[in-house]
Amino acid sequence: MAVNPNEDTEFNDILRKHGVLPPRPPTPPSPSPPPSPTLSSRLQDLTPSELLELMDEAKDDTEARLIHQIRQSKLRDLQRDVKRARFGRVYPIGREDYKREVTEASEVDEVGEREGLGTGVVCFLYKDGIPRSDRTSSHLQTLASKHPRTKFVSIVGDKCIPNLPDTRIPMLIVYRKGEIKNQIIAWGADRERRIEGSVLPTIPLLVSFVNAISCGRARSRPHLMRSHHPPR
Repeated sequence: MAVNPNEDTEFNDILRKHGVLPPRPPTPPSPSPPPSPTLSSRLQDLTPSELLELMDEAKDDTEARLIHQIRQSKLRDLQRDVKRARFGRVYPIGREDYKREVTEASEVDEVGEREGLGTGVVCFLYKDGIPRSDRTSSHLQTLASKHPRTKFVSIVGDKCIPNLPDTRIPMLIVYRKGEIKNQIIAWGADRERRIEGSVLPTIPLLVSFVNAISCGRARSRPHLMRSHHPPR
């Protein structure tokens, strides 16, 4: 009968004792349980209102001070976010407003940011009745509410750029520090069937697009508008 040297049997133990089988390898130690989260880390997950309620249940003055400090820090963060959240919707503009509401607005520094960073401004050129333009308009309304630090404006395409063909609609032009930083032309024209009845294929790219604007990392692509120029 063949002997399985890996089996944990009394017979194998006798064979190991007499050197017939090699010693059994040591049992690896059990992994240590993860450390319990600290009080400070648990408090970071709570809202200011929840922290205020928790202060009454603090077991001592040290714990109460910690809760108070974290709550005050969260309140300061909220106040800073409110100051930065200047927009939150899509603002319709006319051609005569373009310089003030787009170019010059993109030169204004945000509260709390370093000087010279400017503000991200997305100008949406549209035309009613073009399905991909109507869908993009709906998406931008959602994005504008989620990215209130970025300014979104909308203008009828051929009112902004005379004789702008419908094949260029919708168009998104991104400004920061008074300069065009990025552009998307005829958004959705090459994916009509994919986005019909669904926002999923379009939203992720638009979100990353807006995130780049908010962080000031949008790349310049001036070659996309060689023949059409927005008003100066």
